[in-house]
Amino acid sequence: MRILWLCNIILPAVAVKMGLKPSDKEGWVLGAASAFSGEGDYQLGIAFPVPSEQEDFRLSENGTEYFGFFEDTAHPEIYDEGLEDRLRVIVKEFKPDIVHIFGTEYPHTLAMTRVFKDDPGRILIGLQGVMDIYKDHYFDGLPEYVINRVTFRDFVRRDSLKTQQKKYALRAENEVKSIKAAVNITGRTAFDRNASEAINPDIKYHFMNETLRKNFYDLPTEPVVKEPYSIFISQGNYPIKGAHYMLSALRLLKAEFPSARLYIAGDNITRHETLKDKIKISSYGKYLLELMDRNDLWDCVVFTGSLNAEKYRERLLRSSIFVCPSSIENSPNSLGEAMLLKVPCVSARVGGIPSIFDDGRDGILYEPGDVNGLKEGVARMWRNPDMASEFAEHAREHALITHDAAGNIARLKEIYNSMKH
Repeated sequence: MRILWLCNIILPAVAVKMGLKPSDKEGWVLGAASAFSGEGDYQLGIAFPVPSEQEDFRLSENGTEYFGFFEDTAHPEIYDEGLEDRLRVIVKEFKPDIVHIFGTEYPHTLAMTRVFKDDPGRILIGLQGVMDIYKDHYFDGLPEYVINRVTFRDFVRRDSLKTQQKKYALRAENEVKSIKAAVNITGRTAFDRNASEAINPDIKYHFMNETLRKNFYDLPTEPVVKEPYSIFISQGNYPIKGAHYMLSALRLLKAEFPSARLYIAGDNITRHETLKDKIKISSYGKYLLELMDRNDLWDCVVFTGSLNAEKYRERLLRSSIFVCPSSIENSPNSLGEAMLLKVPCVSARVGGIPSIFDDGRDGILYEPGDVNGLKEGVARMWRNPDMASEFAEHAREHALITHDAAGNIARLKEIYNSMKH
């Protein structure tokens, strides 16, 4: 069976060969590719976006075929019909029996469904997020003045909060078109199943869990010294991830735990030391600054900067608790990775999270947007370390089942075989 994967990133080893910076954000793809390459029953091809000067990239290595196509990844809300021509060339050359597309909200997803408009049963779309719902939560918890504010940076880049939400809406339109055109779809939560079937009641939904980055499965061989009363969140770059909720809860936590400290992975969108920093700050970054200033949090919030997988793992392990304060999620990898590493977890009860995280057994869920509930969830963990440890043990057991790499590969092969013409 000839399987073509349509991905939104370049596999790290291939990126190095192309002279590009590799990404480890979707490290599981590499492991899954290894499981298929060299198998007599499957011939794997992988297509991915590349810079325009490398759009004809082609490589055959270790039994896998690699193809590049150009896509404006900086503006995924813009649909380029030219994508269809390049994908037709790749399909004609590789001759796949099945095309498996990872993610619904990219222009290449809609383009490939159009390439196969006369034979949609050969397309399998893997849901990641659900943009059609995400767009409706973009402003959750933000004051009206923050939503309406346009900083110098926002004006120059044409990237205000309202513009960002409009871009989400455009991506959602493409996502809806893709799901309506599809016959087969994979998902992993009650949330994404309900969302996809609401868009296309005739869709054939295939349940399949997700495999996470391989360096999060093994626990450290030596004990890790935890930083007392430290909280880790995976990012704070845009409002849906809920950093503003976490900062508001941190103010409340400090009344009981004065040494509480928050680590936020990813870019520091609040940087303001120089004039250049100040003119580059967004309305959301400015709001986070206002919250830190208003709540006297300057000495207890750390933006870690971008972290590779190993550095991220180290920071997560040193933290006493992981929090997912998002306004909406499907099944966030960051939560799964924290569960695998036995870091006690508190999360908002949003989207698909209840499908992968059992409240009161794996950790604590609180109602979305409830800052007091978030604060109390963290405080309960810190007041009851034995309870937190027991939750963490259960969470790892659960995550090892949900994110079982071998089981997920076996399930994927079952889905491919069920799609045979």
